[in-house]
Amino acid sequence: MSVTKEQVESAIKQYIDPYLEKDLVSVGMVKDIAIDGSDVNVKIVLGYPAFGFVDTLSDALKVIIEAVDGVSSATVDASWKIESHTVQGGMNPLAGIKNVIAVASGKGGVGKSTTAVNLALALQIEGARVGVLDADIYGPSIPRMLGIEGKPDSIDGKTLEPMGGHGLQAMSIGFMIDEETPMIWRGPMVTQALEQLLRDTQWKSLDYLIIDLPPGTGDIQLTLAQKVPVSGAVIVTTPQDIALLDARKGLKMFEKVEVPVLGVVENMSIHICTECGHAEHIFGQGGGEKMCELHNVDFLGALPLDINIRINADEGHPSVADDPESKASIIYREIARRTAAKLSLRTKDYSAKFPNIVIQNN
Repeated sequence: MSVTKEQVESAIKQYIDPYLEKDLVSVGMVKDIAIDGSDVNVKIVLGYPAFGFVDTLSDALKVIIEAVDGVSSATVDASWKIESHTVQGGMNPLAGIKNVIAVASGKGGVGKSTTAVNLALALQIEGARVGVLDADIYGPSIPRMLGIEGKPDSIDGKTLEPMGGHGLQAMSIGFMIDEETPMIWRGPMVTQALEQLLRDTQWKSLDYLIIDLPPGTGDIQLTLAQKVPVSGAVIVTTPQDIALLDARKGLKMFEKVEVPVLGVVENMSIHICTECGHAEHIFGQGGGEKMCELHNVDFLGALPLDINIRINADEGHPSVADDPESKASIIYREIARRTAAKLSLRTKDYSAKFPNIVIQNN
């Protein structure tokens, strides 16, 4: 009995990707099915970085395909390719950057910057080229979190070379000023500074630029929404009612300016005592998931209240860089895959693939 391509496709459809939450056939990530007698070779190209997942995926699909009548052996080649996705208002993606992901919160103190840095590092470990832009002009924290010292170079006297930390490209107003110098600027100066940091930095072939926004829904957030091509946003909150109330405002803001919200990360979800192991929901329980259900957005994951996450960030070697296989790092990597997977389902941007058409009167 000969095996058909339709049989193999039908078998693959049984597998639901845990990050896409869809089967790989329907989202077009099965690129080739080659059948040679009873041997089947399948090529999968995911739209999100998945270094820590492709072996698991390949093994799972191999078992499913080899269960098809007539198949004696199956080989699954799984990889990924990151595409540029459409942005709000018909804007074009920035040069050297495929996708911009904004990380936001309605209020301060929820661990947004720590989440942004570890998310960027997790995407990098999973196989992407990643940069971080510190958009908090008044309270820049990225230089310390990444352990970067010094000032950026300028080769041409007009643009800035990104700084480097733990393999990430980074830019922050914190590189230009002393750490203890306050930025006593009005709104227009702040928004201009953000645009310059973004557009005057020579980003080098990034798959993702993570923008760490200041808390709130003020000038910087509006500038980002109106002038910066953003592929998607991630909202960081804690389970506490006050934090959730402000997080909803941030979510609504992105909806109004037509920036897709990729999902919500619940930080400080649970505390486990280092002495006795007792688990306690200090800031409440399940608030982030309830918010997602109410507003029909994806829940990307929950992070514990862990002293090591705080210590690592303060000392300039964030958890994902310090120990990629720690419990916290594994959660960050899960969140990174889920975030990138949700983005991969958005409409792709093909503007860079079309030549400019010039009409001349001869």
